[in-house]
Amino acid sequence: MPAQHWPAPVASAPVAATVRLPGSKSVTNRALLLAALADGPGRVRQALRSRDADLMVSALRALGTGLTATTESAAAVDWEVTPARVTGGSFIDVGLAGTVMRFVPPMAALADGEVRFDGDPHARKRPMGPILDALRTLGAQVDHDALPFTIRGPIAGGEVVLDASGSSQFVSGLMLAAPRFAKGVTIRHVGPPVPSTPHILMTIQMLREAGVTVDDSEPDVWRVEPGPIAARDLTVEPDLSNAAPFLAAAMATGGTVTIPGWPHETTQPGDALRGLLSEMGATVALGDTDLVLTGTGRITGIDADLRDVAELTPTIVALAALAATPSRLRGIAHIRGHETDRIKALVTEVNRLGGDAEETDDGLIVRPRALHGGVFHSYDDHRMATAGAVIGLVVPGVEVENIATTGKTLPEFARMWGEMLGGEDR
Repeated sequence: MPAQHWPAPVASAPVAATVRLPGSKSVTNRALLLAALADGPGRVRQALRSRDADLMVSALRALGTGLTATTESAAAVDWEVTPARVTGGSFIDVGLAGTVMRFVPPMAALADGEVRFDGDPHARKRPMGPILDALRTLGAQVDHDALPFTIRGPIAGGEVVLDASGSSQFVSGLMLAAPRFAKGVTIRHVGPPVPSTPHILMTIQMLREAGVTVDDSEPDVWRVEPGPIAARDLTVEPDLSNAAPFLAAAMATGGTVTIPGWPHETTQPGDALRGLLSEMGATVALGDTDLVLTGTGRITGIDADLRDVAELTPTIVALAALAATPSRLRGIAHIRGHETDRIKALVTEVNRLGGDAEETDDGLIVRPRALHGGVFHSYDDHRMATAGAVIGLVVPGVEVENIATTGKTLPEFARMWGEMLGGEDR
């Protein structure tokens, strides 16, 4: 067996575990960038320590920000962030991180010189044109429409029209740096609906909490006023989307998983798991501090529009492949431009294990069929890898290719998965 293939553990009994999640990647990378642009030193506590977060830290340091770790573990770190004048003459590796490749270029346009960007091979295929065109409109110089590219300021800000149907990160990236533009920014979306709108709401909330004026009263228009970004001391919420495979484990095995620290109010898309997994047959209860999900071992298929919560698609597909009735997932054409073409990849891998999955224009259909063992390819995509682990809980002989790719957002995944199956608390 090739060394890079991870034998997915088969559950010998219903899962019964408490799983403590590290911080949200989405909140971590927004918080770090806002702290880097703030009007004074601040702190970001319980920030995620993962490849995507580490890439953001490296990018901010390259632009002149001071970041000092005061407390750290394998999965979490407390950062002291000292803003400084944004400096050019640097190179930024975005890896395969959408938040780095879309959030950092607007900040780089504030620099006093050129800033070069590049990343992993597949990153060069991810959509970048709308945000790079927007930066040109706002005054920056950009030499290409995709990675690799070079940006040179200054950037004045103003009004821009773009098509953000490929990624909500185009909107968030412009908004996060906009208070530092002399004219702020007005963003008008023209095109098919913007996906993952909870992530835009997250950006707006975090800007407002930092004292920035944001007007989103007009549909598909966002206005960010110029002004200071207040220095803050922020504690990052647990990553609710990373709860998905662990909650799915309870459903697949007819067990119970508890997630401590689940917030009662949040803009994280992962909160939609409560409704989606209930519809697929789970019992979900949110107490004062903990979310508890109990499965029956029987999974019901679902017909759902996942446009706003597309990052949950791989886990929902894994459950759909184990379900007793068909599923249809819609509104997710844009995930073809994620870490990989997730629609094609999910259909290919489910069918590789004997399943019955079919691509549609904006999603996929999964029909019940007995699965068998085999290699589940990850395509260097963390959520593909965790989807394979879910299927492997009840299908003997599943081997997940490159489980280490989960380090993008959940570096301790394999250990946490093993502890969950042992019934141990983290």
